[in-house]
Amino acid sequence: MLLTTALAETEARLAELTATRKVIDGLTPPDHATAPAETVTVYQRIVTTFNEHPGKVFRVRDLHEHLGLPTDEASINVTRSRLGRLVRQGLLEQPGRGRYQKRT
Repeated sequence: MLLTTALAETEARLAELTATRKVIDGLTPPDHATAPAETVTVYQRIVTTFNEHPGKVFRVRDLHEHLGLPTDEASINVTRSRLGRLVRQGLLEQPGRGRYQKRT
């Protein structure tokens, strides 16, 4: 009886995984690209900038100007979100509101 229950649970989990795989396959672009190259490049440029200036505190707009990125509000908000991810990952710290620097 115990093995029958375990088998039923395993089959149910397998069915869930199969359904999940179908959803993921439906969302994946046909060429199976993982991330746009420009997104990866922007992250690399941001991290490189902080590595080159470890003690400097950047505001988002100053970082955009330093990197030659557009300074429109939508672009600034995207970078603010990226910087938040880098803070959560432990690469950067936020010494004040809207200010970012390399974690020491």
